[in-house]
Amino acid sequence: MDVRKAAEAARDYLVSIRREFHQHPELSMQEFRTAQRIEEELDRLGIPHTRVGETGVLGTLRGEKEGGRAVVLRADIDALPIEETHECAYRSQNPGVMHACGHDAHAACLLGGAKILAEHRDAFGGEVRLVFQPAEEIGQGAKPFIAAGVLDGAERVFGLHTAHDLRSGTVGLKPGLNNAAVDHFRIEVHGKSTHVSTPYLGTDALYIASQIVVAVQGLVTRMTSPTEPVIIGIGCLNAGTTYNAVAEHAVMEGTTRTVSQESRDRIRRLVTETADSIAAIYGGTAEIVWTDFAAALINDAEVCREAAAVADSLLGEGHVVTDRELSLSGDNFAEFELCRPGAYAYLGTGNPDKPHTVISNHNGGFDVDEDALVTGAALYAGYALARLG
Repeated sequence: MDVRKAAEAARDYLVSIRREFHQHPELSMQEFRTAQRIEEELDRLGIPHTRVGETGVLGTLRGEKEGGRAVVLRADIDALPIEETHECAYRSQNPGVMHACGHDAHAACLLGGAKILAEHRDAFGGEVRLVFQPAEEIGQGAKPFIAAGVLDGAERVFGLHTAHDLRSGTVGLKPGLNNAAVDHFRIEVHGKSTHVSTPYLGTDALYIASQIVVAVQGLVTRMTSPTEPVIIGIGCLNAGTTYNAVAEHAVMEGTTRTVSQESRDRIRRLVTETADSIAAIYGGTAEIVWTDFAAALINDAEVCREAAAVADSLLGEGHVVTDRELSLSGDNFAEFELCRPGAYAYLGTGNPDKPHTVISNHNGGFDVDEDALVTGAALYAGYALARLG
């Protein structure tokens, strides 16, 4: 069968369903409408499905040929707490929430791939497992699918992500390290309140917190190798209740990005020790809670070669980028790759003729070149057929 031709025939469907998702974005763990619409589309295609957790959807599609292999295809479905600034016909109708990372496109591409496969069941044997994963933006959603057995007996796992830095019509497939490991931390500083005129009678949680913010930056510049990327970022700090009282309580939240397990463990330890020590110096205490968001994303070289061959067959040679720069963003598709050989492809969605498509993700002006949806759907279907056909 001609996968590219089938994907082209599905273009109107892909654009329509992507725009619907874009107009109705939902935050992590709140993707109820999105999950329901995915289930409705799977019903229409005759693909059995089950819920994983409250908002995850797993579709299971069997081919008509002989075969016992299984391939897992994954897309994430959650949006971000960002106000959309791009004025377009399909602008978000949910104030303060936006698909600013392309997950609407991911879900549309996987549904498009499922449509192609469902209409050509006679072209393959075995099983395609369609994972529509919630809560990627908060580092959740992947492990419940793994616990539910979605990878049991599967030989490959494949996913894709939009890439504004790659031109529409190209695909990034780099073996090895692609994305950093991501951890989230929350530090609560406990002090003692007093009037601002008598600071020695209290313990200033705000001052302690500010010292922690400054000190953890020094961990990167003075206690890690400059040849190995490390980020420690604190994005929010809240403290105090009024201008003329020493703050009794302060809370900050941040993230670390590392590229090796050794570095990941060491940075966790150093941040914890730094917070504890600085709090103790000024008479307070600090509590730190770590949350594992994602492991480092490492593509399997053989799976990358397989997917690149599919891309070449769909797009012609010369459209696969194998040296895309390492990103210190993270994606918990990495959790699937810890269990099975897999590849995460970066789908080029940038088009200089459409300025919003070259704006970085997590920005209110972000958009994608919808021509890339055809490529994404073809990649999903084409990779499954290459393994099962």
